[in-house]
Amino acid sequence: MKFPSLVSFFFVLLLASRSGGAEPVSVNSLVLKALATHPELRYYEAQIDVARGGKTKAGEIKNPDMMVGVGNWHLRDLATTQVSDGPTWAVQLTQTFDWPGRLSLRKAIAQKDIELAQLGFAQFRAALAGRVRTIAWKLLAAQEQTRAAEEVAKRFQSLASVLLQRDPAGAAPRLEARIIQASALTLGAEATLARNELAAARFELNQLLGEKAEHPLELRMEDLVLNPPPALEFLLAEARRKNFALRARFIDVEQQGYHVELAKNERWPSITVQPYMQKQTTLTRETQVGIGVSIPLPLWNRNKGAIDAAKAREVQAEVMLTAQMRQLERDVAAQASHYRIHTEELAKWPADTLESFRKAAAEADEHYRLGALPLATYTELQRQYIASVKAVLTSQLGAVDARLQLEQLTGGSLAE
Repeated sequence: MKFPSLVSFFFVLLLASRSGGAEPVSVNSLVLKALATHPELRYYEAQIDVARGGKTKAGEIKNPDMMVGVGNWHLRDLATTQVSDGPTWAVQLTQTFDWPGRLSLRKAIAQKDIELAQLGFAQFRAALAGRVRTIAWKLLAAQEQTRAAEEVAKRFQSLASVLLQRDPAGAAPRLEARIIQASALTLGAEATLARNELAAARFELNQLLGEKAEHPLELRMEDLVLNPPPALEFLLAEARRKNFALRARFIDVEQQGYHVELAKNERWPSITVQPYMQKQTTLTRETQVGIGVSIPLPLWNRNKGAIDAAKAREVQAEVMLTAQMRQLERDVAAQASHYRIHTEELAKWPADTLESFRKAAAEADEHYRLGALPLATYTELQRQYIASVKAVLTSQLGAVDARLQLEQLTGGSLAE
């Protein structure tokens, strides 16, 4: 089910209200610009580099320690009391090796940090694109609402100025003139409010694009096609597979599992190997070469506290995953319902709803000036024109917002 005609008219009218002489741009071009220039993107890119550096660090082997010593070797023969002296020196290398499997576990944990950083980057890009689209559609709606409010306000202002200049005779014409003047003031305030909303949307959108708040911005006419959402089961399946927050929870559970395995591995101590060489020269020349191995005995410390803490954090991660899954299902169901309700409401309206109200308002103005239409009918038609524009915009923006929320939750596009 599609509603291109009604929405196309909504955007065709935007061409009549371009402000500041800015060159109109498309919503997609704004999204691409934001994704290329938004400063916070560099933060997430740097976070990926930090995680990659952490993996490199996790895979590094500890550097060996070298000990060099020099001294004097004093030798006394107890039988002859002969004394001899000579230089002595020693060299020793100490290299510590982790227990087998420990290094790979640390690298696996660091790899999950990289995946989380990459997921955070992708999530921010998707959220930024969604935010730009939301504000862009609000800007388009604000442009149309401003145009309609200003159009009706100018009619009343023009009519009020003409009637007051005529100095109408009698109470009824004079009171009618005052009613029109009061309506002009009220509608002028509504037009001002609409312009303020338009400016606020433009300011926020410029900020997302890295532009100055007062930068002129005009959006190009676009056809907005709102298709009913797919079946709820399909949306839930897509959300379970692609949702950024849920995928992050899955990675967290996997990472906590690696932490448990690492804590168990750390029950076994590191092994230290010490090759050495020692040489001294007196009456004789002595050289000693050997290798030593040092390994702590795991008698008193079996790393039980760290293992229990890692298991508890794994349980917490699993519980948070379950809670995230339930929250995701609720959010998907709610947004799908909102989107379906708005699209069903839009489907009830004829394709020329706004056009018919616009023509009726213009026709009422013409007939009232000719005296062929009572004031009550004229005023009601003008106000209903503005009310109909607001009603259509509210439903359209509600549908757009719900669709964008669904796209964020399911990690995909529902535009087609």
